[in-house]
Amino acid sequence: MAMLRSYVSGRWHTPDGEGAPLHDAVTGEEIARISSRGIDMAAALDHGRRVGGPALRELTFHQRAALLKALASHLREHRDELYALSARSGATRTDSLIDVDGGIGVLFGYASKAKRELPNDRVHVDGPVEPLSRGGTFVGRHIATPLRGVAVQINAFNFPMWGPLEKFAPAFIAGVPSLVKPASQTAYITERVVGLMLGSGLLPEGSLQLVSGGAGDLLDHLTEQDLVGFTGSASTARLLRTHPTVIRNSVRFNAEADSLNCSILGPDAVAGTPEFDLFVKQLVAEMTAKAGQKCTAIRRALVPAGLLDAVAEAASARLAKVVIGNPANETVRMGALAGLEQREEVRRSLKALLAAGEIVHGSLDRVDVVDADAERGAFLSPVLLKADPDHAEPHEVEAFGPVSTLLPYRDAAHAVELAARGAGSLVGSVVTHDLDFAREVVLGVAPWHGRLLVLDRDDAKESTGHGSPLPALVHGGPGRAGGGEEMGGMRGVLHHMQRTAVQASPRVLGAVTNQWVTGAPRRESDVHPFRKSLRELRIGDSVVAGPRVVTMADVEHFAEFTGDTFYAHLDQEAAAANPFFGGRVAHGYLVVSFAAGLFVSPEPGPVLANYGLENLRFVTPTFPGDELTVTLTAKQITPREDQDYGEVRWDADVVNQKGESVAKYDVLTLVTKE
Repeated sequence: MAMLRSYVSGRWHTPDGEGAPLHDAVTGEEIARISSRGIDMAAALDHGRRVGGPALRELTFHQRAALLKALASHLREHRDELYALSARSGATRTDSLIDVDGGIGVLFGYASKAKRELPNDRVHVDGPVEPLSRGGTFVGRHIATPLRGVAVQINAFNFPMWGPLEKFAPAFIAGVPSLVKPASQTAYITERVVGLMLGSGLLPEGSLQLVSGGAGDLLDHLTEQDLVGFTGSASTARLLRTHPTVIRNSVRFNAEADSLNCSILGPDAVAGTPEFDLFVKQLVAEMTAKAGQKCTAIRRALVPAGLLDAVAEAASARLAKVVIGNPANETVRMGALAGLEQREEVRRSLKALLAAGEIVHGSLDRVDVVDADAERGAFLSPVLLKADPDHAEPHEVEAFGPVSTLLPYRDAAHAVELAARGAGSLVGSVVTHDLDFAREVVLGVAPWHGRLLVLDRDDAKESTGHGSPLPALVHGGPGRAGGGEEMGGMRGVLHHMQRTAVQASPRVLGAVTNQWVTGAPRRESDVHPFRKSLRELRIGDSVVAGPRVVTMADVEHFAEFTGDTFYAHLDQEAAAANPFFGGRVAHGYLVVSFAAGLFVSPEPGPVLANYGLENLRFVTPTFPGDELTVTLTAKQITPREDQDYGEVRWDADVVNQKGESVAKYDVLTLVTKE
């Protein structure tokens, strides 16, 4: 039988020995064997730090994003092969879409967000410039730079593709190499995914490594620059978090653990309402998708006491229609668990839950299957229970399979109390059309949850559902859920970077951040900066234009032309009574318009378009008779990797004849590279 390979230190490694067998979850047939015997873990980490890290850090955020996008496209071409492998883990085609397409979607998502939200640079500026002195010669700002270690990513068995990719994507964008260690049960899928990624030729050497099999002494060799991202049981998370090397070196550790997620049905959602139907449909979907083997699945369904029987009946009727069996059969809607050991673990947990209640649908040991052997394959009936909410078991025992427990509650406060007894969850949902109930419950349970979905008739058609983590939103939760966060857009990227406060003069800070800072030198020349291409333009290039006198006729014409007849511009008596103005003032947008007229270079040239203003503030009122002068300075230059132009951010400062700033803002333009 073939042995799964690892990819470490720049080569594929096939272990000696027999290894541990891996079985097809549907047929019980042995697929492969797995072992990490013979891998030098210290050398693998060193390879990532010494080879992968420098290669990634040579690239800008945008260049990494372009590679990530190309990698996603490459994997998308191999989806059919990956679907077939996924089916051997017991996954239906719909389940495989979650894992395969979901993982590819994370790569696309991070590629897009990085291009939009990060500079085409190697350093990320975090937050505004902080003035640290009265004269403005001493300022501070936070920067984020990639850690110089390896992101060790220990993944769970239930999502062998999405799991590794949702950890890999933010690390790659940050410029930190990854070492992926999949769970053994489904490592044959991860091995193929990594093989495709490495075979694409897109990844710098050392940026991605794979350890198939046990972790061995991997954690013993971690340094203060390495990271660990773990998905799995809370007990294993505690064990890894307290590893002596992790503690000694303060290794950045993130855990996403099992949790007793809840869904709460609002009292308004009685039988016959859209919300009642949505609740039941979502509950059944979360029980049966991936055979309930989702860290985000609904384990506790909190229902108003008066609706408990109605929900039990409706959910049971829907569950009875779920066809279980071989995913290759098109009629099958729920496949097998990952393996026979996993099935026995779920049965043990079910027996513990029965101490608090009773089964209203399903069975511990009896299941009807299609095109499969119910005993050789890891099949289990969906099991819906009804329990006393005051018992401890429903709030402490997780059956990691197609299992959920109905729990009655009295009122909103009681529902919040029960939700909190889960001691920290990845996700919760509230199904209601009652705004007051939704607000009370969301604010009440938020401290115990990493993500909350409010589902109703208004968002149901476009909702991604209770159990779907998204790249833009955090995935993780407090307490039992591990106390960590993954993804969350740029939050996931910044987790792999060190935030550092830099204190310096404006000139030095501008050089470090590659952004012009107020107080830094400006450069004026005979060539207007709008006449310079991106290649010629330099940060600090500036133009001073003006003055222009603002007249009463200007104010009145602008009011008539635009329709903005606010009293402060036209009514002297009313404006004089306003303590902020004390008399008629010019429109703020008139000031901005005059500034544009002053600094613009009108002839065709490198500037293609002005596509926005940001951070606009009107600092001091402009009165008729004031003289306006504008200083425009190139603040940040961002070439676009796949276009023949880039973005230039300009600092605009409009002052009056007293030297007082009346308006400050950023102007965004698109400028050709040549």
